[in-house]
Amino acid sequence: MSDVRGELLQQIKDKAVVHGKVTLSSGLEADYYIDLRRITLDGTAAPLVGQVLLDLTADLEFDAVGGLTMGADPVAASMLHAAAARGRSLDAFVVRKAAKAHGLQKRVEGPDIAGRRVLVVEDTSTTGGSPLTAVEAVREAGAHVVAVVTIVDRATGAAEIIQDKAGVPYRFAYSKDDLGLD
Repeated sequence: MSDVRGELLQQIKDKAVVHGKVTLSSGLEADYYIDLRRITLDGTAAPLVGQVLLDLTADLEFDAVGGLTMGADPVAASMLHAAAARGRSLDAFVVRKAAKAHGLQKRVEGPDIAGRRVLVVEDTSTTGGSPLTAVEAVREAGAHVVAVVTIVDRATGAAEIIQDKAGVPYRFAYSKDDLGLD
């Protein structure tokens, strides 16, 4: 485990794992919640997110990154800043839950992704619902999705669902086992 990877893991354990009964966005109940906004919006941890996810996807070719607002937004921002620090140009985009009713009425905001290879990201995934929504939207916008990547996978079937429904690889930086959760 690299120092950056280990440091981010410790940050997640210290700041993001909340114990107690919660209902997840998937509708499932859990005995803990992984609040990764405490990581992706943290001045110390967020830069680590970008570095770890760039390392995780180093073998993939993509030039834009994003996903369903709100969980994916700071993840994408962390990655584009980490890429810039490495001398690489990487754009970010935001997928709205629904197209705007005014202005340009776009569902995908940011630089145009039509014809581009993109990475769909999420902070944490349980069932893969948010990334699947984002994959559908970016494909409608004309992009080619190379993979779905999340910081933490709760290991409840997201990988299989994304593979089956979207036909793209699914990667994650950490599992609930890495976090010491059951």
